[in-house]
Amino acid sequence: MSARLLASRAAPLFQRSARQIHTHVTSGGLLRTRPARRRWPLGTNSIHNVPAVRSISFVRVLPRLALKLARLPAILGASMIGGMAYLQYQAQQAGIYAKDAFNRAQDAGYGFATSLFEGGKGIMDQMSVGWSRTKEQVEVPEYFRTIFTERQQDSHGGGGQEPPKGDGKKAAASVGAATGAAFGIEGDDDRSGAETVRDEQMMLLTRKMIEIRNMLQGVGQSGALTLPSIVVIGSQSSGKSSVLEAIVGHEFLPKGSNMVTRRPIELTLVNTPDVKAEYGEFPALGLGKITDFTQIQRTLTDLNLAVPAEQCVTDDPIQLTIHSPNVPDLSLIDLPGYIQVVGRDQPAELKQKISDLCDKYIQPPNVILAISAADVDLANSTALRASRRVDPRGERTIGVITKMDLVDAQRGVEMLSDRKYPLRLGYVGVVCRIPQQGGLFSRHGTNLTNAIVRNENTYFQSHPVEFGPQSELSTGTSTLRKKLMHVLEQTMAASLAGTRDAIVQELEEASYEFKVQYNDRPLSAESYLAESLDAFKHSFKQFSDSFGRPEVRALLKAELEQKVLDLLAKRYWNKPVEELAATPFDADPISDLSKPEPASLFWQRKLDASTSELTKLGIGRLATTVVEDELKNRVQTLVDSSTFAAHPYARQAIAEAAESILHDRFYSTSDQVENCIKPFKFEIEVEDSEWNKGREGAARALRSELKACEAAHKQLEQTVGRRKLNDVVGFVDRVRKGDVHLEGDSAAGAGGFSSALLQTGRQAVFLRDRADLLRMRLTAVKSRQCSSLKNKYHCPEVFLDVVADKLTSTAVLFLNVELLSEFYYNFPRELDARLGRHLNESEIERFAREDPKIRKHLDVIRRKEMLELVLEKIESLRQLEGKAKAATAKGVGVEKASRERTKWSLF
Repeated sequence: MSARLLASRAAPLFQRSARQIHTHVTSGGLLRTRPARRRWPLGTNSIHNVPAVRSISFVRVLPRLALKLARLPAILGASMIGGMAYLQYQAQQAGIYAKDAFNRAQDAGYGFATSLFEGGKGIMDQMSVGWSRTKEQVEVPEYFRTIFTERQQDSHGGGGQEPPKGDGKKAAASVGAATGAAFGIEGDDDRSGAETVRDEQMMLLTRKMIEIRNMLQGVGQSGALTLPSIVVIGSQSSGKSSVLEAIVGHEFLPKGSNMVTRRPIELTLVNTPDVKAEYGEFPALGLGKITDFTQIQRTLTDLNLAVPAEQCVTDDPIQLTIHSPNVPDLSLIDLPGYIQVVGRDQPAELKQKISDLCDKYIQPPNVILAISAADVDLANSTALRASRRVDPRGERTIGVITKMDLVDAQRGVEMLSDRKYPLRLGYVGVVCRIPQQGGLFSRHGTNLTNAIVRNENTYFQSHPVEFGPQSELSTGTSTLRKKLMHVLEQTMAASLAGTRDAIVQELEEASYEFKVQYNDRPLSAESYLAESLDAFKHSFKQFSDSFGRPEVRALLKAELEQKVLDLLAKRYWNKPVEELAATPFDADPISDLSKPEPASLFWQRKLDASTSELTKLGIGRLATTVVEDELKNRVQTLVDSSTFAAHPYARQAIAEAAESILHDRFYSTSDQVENCIKPFKFEIEVEDSEWNKGREGAARALRSELKACEAAHKQLEQTVGRRKLNDVVGFVDRVRKGDVHLEGDSAAGAGGFSSALLQTGRQAVFLRDRADLLRMRLTAVKSRQCSSLKNKYHCPEVFLDVVADKLTSTAVLFLNVELLSEFYYNFPRELDARLGRHLNESEIERFAREDPKIRKHLDVIRRKEMLELVLEKIESLRQLEGKAKAATAKGVGVEKASRERTKWSLF
């Protein structure tokens, strides 16, 4: 249509509008001097005299008109304003269809309106006071305010910032594109504004409901705390996988000749318009974002094939979430396909197990997506038969007929409009065959939905009589996507009220339990870890204050005293090695021990050898090891008495922290100690005060060893019996004296005693003789002979104790500086690193849940908080749903008004 023809049609429109306004004004008495039918002079304020094209504006004339309208009733003023707005609105609509012609007509209308209101300028100036009282009573329509504001901005274009051109069109285009992509529609420019608004609102509501559903799955423990999903059922090879992949747009489901779907797949589709690349996530596995759908397919295959062959199917679901701008917001559950015959390598009960698994998921309120192939009679459809058992009226079942291109069109029409197996939600016919690779299309890394939709359109458009718009049949993947979204949104909305009531009840129970059992005491995994760590560090601080140099000295001196006793037993209290090998028993009578002679060099060399063996024992390594072991034991004791006792991970972390610090300081400390005691390896000077102190230490060590021997001997009496032990000890003594001769090694027993009893007898004899020896040496140490340093060769116990005391005093100095101080400083910081900054959120949660009491406390708090959050989201969702309904109704009204304006503008 040419611009000249459009201009010719638009000119009468403005002439009629001018005449109507002129008649209306003169009938009210404003301009009585002008005839009712007088045409406006062409030369008056003609558009041809205006150098620049301007849009119609009421800014200059509106105040004057308002002064004049002050004399009229408020309703007349509102009518005039509405008439002017209507005239302007008609002018705008005419401009949509004929831009060039409209610009010319718009200028003419502007000149007309300006001339019309110039005549009332004087009257409006006089009535400013009256208008101030009347304008508050006039209610200007909302659309007029919007139009007036836009025109005012246009008229003052030079004084303010000009709004960006085309933003509204771009926004509308982006919204339409996002909605079209979600529904699988390529280049859908025929969608009306109301449909776009409804689809956008529906997608938003569905996304929110799916979010609530996922949160309720985390709450669990109640069948009422669930929102419905779409459960996909069908026989094997019926096209279930192809339908789901057509909805998603990628091949991602496991495929194979054998049964590969052995677990339910809970598939959540999230429409994400701003995402750069489509990706999938396995929330339970923590694999992160997977953009390669081939890897998703491999992961699903591995998870399914991990089910043992003898079990074949399980109800343990696989959770998969796919984010893409090309998918609608849906919650789908893919189940193993029904089978008719059990294979030889499959369990006999497999058919029944699959049926039971599907029956578990197709219970209310879930929506059933029953997949049936077109080349199979619906009477033999296993999916429809299963849905009939739980949904006899077909109120929540959607039938999907796949492989529509395998049957003739008339047969397809009969199946889609089936009357024998009616479904309230109807049937949808699809052709989900994925096009072969080649040309411009590649199966890898490319969304398949548009290719499948084009392939379907080619088939269904080739049969316009059977599948055309007049047939009122539902066909195509795009239609199926849209139906699934609508049904899921409606089903979830219908279940929302009951779910809300159940949540309120569950929340009351959780709040009561939290108040009664835990006195409303807040707790989190982070706070529990922090409190436990602070308490443990406080206990460690107390330990470090109590374990210092005196405690290390006592610990090391006790260890060296034991070494001294071993040296004495080896060099003084036993026979030489060659004599010991000739006797069958280890215990020797005291009378057989060597007697020292004052002038003999043997005893001097023996004492020097014992001293050298003690000083060259490796005191540095020995002392460091003793202190290190004691520190580890003390830390373990602190752990056992703390809250960390119930946490294996924390126990291991604390032990590793102590081990790490002590290991780092071990070699340097032992070397320092060894270097400092090196002078004692060559010469040891002893003073009288040191000798007296050593005499007391030797007596103390002998008494301690004597008590140990007596306690061990008493333990043997309690184990064997005093009488039996005396009998076997007497037999051992007779053998030692030679009164009884044994043949062989007495491994099988002798004298009526078993070999184990004879061994116990030998131990008792040894302890008895050792106790007698200790008593004798204790008496010698206390005697006057050992009171003088001159008799050190007669009292080796005292001299060796003095040497041990010197070694201890020297070693403690460096142990305190090199080991203790460093450990006390670094250990709390190492704990913070290993049990604080080192742990992530999941590890902290796992740590807290290791304690059963804390786990129960956290579960109650988490359940309560989750229920509160879900309830809050449901309330906000209800408000959003109300706004969506209002927006939809408004969109329908706007669309209707737009159609009316279009119709009138074309005449």
